Amino acid sequence: MTGTDPDNLGVILFVGTKKGLFRMTAPGGQKAWRTEGPFIEGFEVIHVCRSPRDPRAVYAAAVHSVWGAHIYVSYDLGETWSCLEGVPHHPPGRYGSPLKSIWYLAWTPDGSRLYAGIDPAGLFFSKDEGATWHEVSGLNRHPTCETWEPSRGIFAVHSIHIDPLTPARMYAAVSAGGVYRSEDAGDTWEPANVGVRAENLPQKAPVSGHNVHRLVMHPAAPDRLYRQCYNGTYRSDDGAVTWTEITDGLPSDFGYALAAHPQEPDTIYQIPESSSHLRAPVDGRLRVYRSRDAGGSWASVSRGLPEENVYVTVLREAMDVDGLDPCGVYFGTSGGHVFASATGGDNWEMIAGFLPRVLCVKAIAGTPG
Repeated sequence: MTGTDPDNLGVILFVGTKKGLFRMTAPGGQKAWRTEGPFIEGFEVIHVCRSPRDPRAVYAAAVHSVWGAHIYVSYDLGETWSCLEGVPHHPPGRYGSPLKSIWYLAWTPDGSRLYAGIDPAGLFFSKDEGATWHEVSGLNRHPTCETWEPSRGIFAVHSIHIDPLTPARMYAAVSAGGVYRSEDAGDTWEPANVGVRAENLPQKAPVSGHNVHRLVMHPAAPDRLYRQCYNGTYRSDDGAVTWTEITDGLPSDFGYALAAHPQEPDTIYQIPESSSHLRAPVDGRLRVYRSRDAGGSWASVSRGLPEENVYVTVLREAMDVDGLDPCGVYFGTSGGHVFASATGGDNWEMIAGFLPRVLCVKAIAGTPG
C-alpha cells in the first residue's frame, strides 16, 4: 500500500513486537483487517506515538540486542521508516549503561516538545523532533530517586502525560519508583502516590518506591487518572493528588493492561492477571473487565475471547482504544495474537495471530488532524 489517503483510512493499528513493527489497517471502519510488516525488522518496538503537528508523522521507540536503542520516524503513517540520529541518554558514569532502552514517547499538545522515558530510569525532552535531547533533571535527580529500584525486567520512566488543558502540568511513572507530578512544565516534581498501597515493600504506603505498571490520563477530563500497580487498580479525581483503590470486583489485584474510553471518563478497561509469579490470565481465561462507573463496579466483557488454557501476558502498552463511536478496543498478547472489539468491549474477535510477542499496540482512527 502506497500513498495512503488519510480521509479513507478508517483505523490503523500499530503493533510493536519482539521482532519488529506490524501495521494493521481497516479502511472505512473496524473490519477486514490487513496486516503489513514487519517494519523496523529485528528490533523490539516498545512504544509508538503520533505527532500533533503532522498527523502523518509516527514515532517508534525500538531496541536491538546488538545495535542498541533508537527512535524511528515515519512521515507517511507507517509505510516507510527512518532512524533518527539522536537518542536520549544519561551522562556517562551515572549508571552502568547510559541507555538500555526507550520505553515511552509523548508530545506536548502543541507539538513543541517530544518527551522520552528511558531505562535506566530517566526523562528527557527534545525541541527539534528528536534530533537532540536534554535531561529533565528535576525528575531524574529527585531527592527520592534513592528509593527507586529495578522492577522485573525494567528500570524505566513510562506513562508520560501532559495535561491538554493545563500544559504545565505533567505526569510520569517510574518502575519501580511511583507516579510523579509537575506543575511547572517539568522543572520540579513531587511524588503523587497518596492512597496507594505497596504490599511488596516494608512500608505499606510509602511516599515513593511504588511499582507502577501503567498510568492513564483521560484526554477529555485530565484531572481523572487511572493507574494499575503491583498491588491494585486506582483512580484519581484530583490530578493525582490523592488516589482511591478500585480493585474490588476484579478477580485479581495484579495486571498491566489498562485503557480509558476516550469519550467517557467513567469507562475503563482492565485485563487482570493471576499473580506476580504466574503473570497469566486468572484461571487460564482471557478476560477483559470493564467499569462504567469509574471503578465502582466491574463486569467481564469477554465474549469471543478464549476461556480455557490461556497462559499469556498482556503487557503495559499492549492495549489501546480508538476515537470512533462506538469505541474500538484492542490488545495484543505475549503469544502474538491481537484481539479487537468494535463495540466498546461487548464482543471480541482475533484479527491477527502468530505474530511475535506483542509489546505495544497503538490505534489511530479517522481523518488525521
